[in-house]
Amino acid sequence: MRRVRRGRLIVALAAALVAAPASAETLYVQTGRLIDGVSNDVRTGQCITVEAERIKAVGACGKAPDGAKVVDWSGFTVLPGLIDLHTHLADLGQSADLAAPMKASPAETALVGARNARVTLGAGFTSVRDVGTYRGLTDVTLRNAIERGDVPGPRMWVAGAYLTIPKGGGELNGVVPNEQLPPDMRLGVAATPEEAAAKTTYLLDHGADFIKTIATGAVLAIGTEPGAPEMTVDQLRAVVKVAHARGKRVTAHAHGAIGIQNAINAGVDSIEHASLADEATLQLAKKRGTWLAMDIYNGTYIDEVGTKEGWPEEYLRKNRETTDAQRAAFRRAVELGVNIGYATDAGVYPHGLNARQFANMVKYGMTPMQAIQSATGRAAIEMGRDDVGAIVPGRYADFVAVKADPLVDITALEKIDHVMKGGAIVR
Repeated sequence: MRRVRRGRLIVALAAALVAAPASAETLYVQTGRLIDGVSNDVRTGQCITVEAERIKAVGACGKAPDGAKVVDWSGFTVLPGLIDLHTHLADLGQSADLAAPMKASPAETALVGARNARVTLGAGFTSVRDVGTYRGLTDVTLRNAIERGDVPGPRMWVAGAYLTIPKGGGELNGVVPNEQLPPDMRLGVAATPEEAAAKTTYLLDHGADFIKTIATGAVLAIGTEPGAPEMTVDQLRAVVKVAHARGKRVTAHAHGAIGIQNAINAGVDSIEHASLADEATLQLAKKRGTWLAMDIYNGTYIDEVGTKEGWPEEYLRKNRETTDAQRAAFRRAVELGVNIGYATDAGVYPHGLNARQFANMVKYGMTPMQAIQSATGRAAIEMGRDDVGAIVPGRYADFVAVKADPLVDITALEKIDHVMKGGAIVR
């Protein structure tokens, strides 16, 4: 009987420990240099008080609150947890095998996603916008698992599936006739405005946080061209009407200028890629306040690794046709003051390497502080969030710490020393 009781006591204690939030204790985080994500100031000798996952106070260091645990990061530059606005955690990585997404079951895809989430969080990206998966709603499953604490990972805002025309840039083309693809791989396929509206409703009803539309062809989709418009203005408007009525945002994959303009005129909130945006298109984005999410490191990886691994020549050709143009458009967008958020397309290249893009953003026109803000406070604005992206009272205690100064060498963010999410130290 004693053994049984002792066993029950151990189980009860273990359950209590699991149920207890990591942020139950008060933390007092000492920083060396503090970049808050929203101002251009760099402050020294600042301490952050954390209670119940959130930032309670930020100010000059003094006596720690009674009972608080002191976290000594006084030898580091401390920044908000980083945000990547264009990831594909809940999917297989890009490869030469076109059929790979179909070969993996939804369960296997979710497990791969759990691994991707863990390495992304370890790299300092405490929040991501996940902009689509071939296996529809797998991203919802992964997001929910992270929120329950089943697996470690960043805070996720997910699209559920790609909203695309039949055989468009959001379909798994070139494997089997599209009509023979598994139903969960075609949850967002819509041929008319009415179908687009219905698919939007379905995805939102089943857990999507925002909607991802495919307004042009894609680099990494067989039989589509990046410069060619796909979803019509009427289809895009139908999506925006449904989503905005429910307080949800809409983003559009769009490389070509006409497709970008169609999406902006339809009222989308942001544009992914924007590779072939011309002057008129960038001026329109500036005028409307539309955000651009431009993955300007990605082309280098596709060219180098895709060529080495034998990715389809169609992919490599389209990548060559868009990479330099996208970087030129990015530079001009920075000059014009267009809204730009940090977006990498991680999943095309390995998760956990998200920070490699910072160097390109600085190379093509941003200051280091602008690049940092694009992945912190500015990224939060693009997502419509006021709970992440900044070290200010009331927001989640999501921080990263680096020994080197990222304002001197932005590549310091590729080597994160410490990560905290919601008051829990990840590394």
